[in-house]
Amino acid sequence: MRMTVLGALTLLSTLASTAAAEEAGGGGNILTPRGGLMVWTLLIFALLYFVLRRYAFPPITAAVEAREKALEEAIEGAKRDRDEAARLLAEQRRQIEAARTEAQRFIAEGRAAGEKMRADMLEDTRRQQQELLERARRDIDAERERAIADLRREAVDLAIAGAGKVIEKNLDDQSNRRLVESFLASLTPGTVKS
Repeated sequence: MRMTVLGALTLLSTLASTAAAEEAGGGGNILTPRGGLMVWTLLIFALLYFVLRRYAFPPITAAVEAREKALEEAIEGAKRDRDEAARLLAEQRRQIEAARTEAQRFIAEGRAAGEKMRADMLEDTRRQQQELLERARRDIDAERERAIADLRREAVDLAIAGAGKVIEKNLDDQSNRRLVESFLASLTPGTVKS
């Protein structure tokens, strides 16, 4: 069918050009209106318009509409993608803010734990210091008691030596020692001044 239409159009254009050539045979101005040429031109135009409208315009229009639809879908897709990107960006920002908040909380907890550990260490140090002081006092008291015992022994030895010199006679050491120790034991702690 298309071949028939194209053949008819070719024939009409040939006829129109022949008619135009016959009319132009007299040679005239190109701007001068010629009735036969106008009729053939209008007839060819109408026929060509009919053929184009029937066979060419629908596919061209469909292609243009399909292209418009594809562009609209692409624009809508881009809008959806932009909205999705904005949503994801907002979600990422929210997650970052949550991570910052959690990090701040961890830092605060770490500081609190550090302060508690510091306070515990200070308390342990104070307790150990108190224990050391008490142990030092006990050691000092024990050393004082040993020193007093040593002084008593020396005093007994000196007293025996002094008494031996006074009497000029040396009694045996064991009996002298027992005698002085029993004398010292008979004394009350308040009567002896240290």
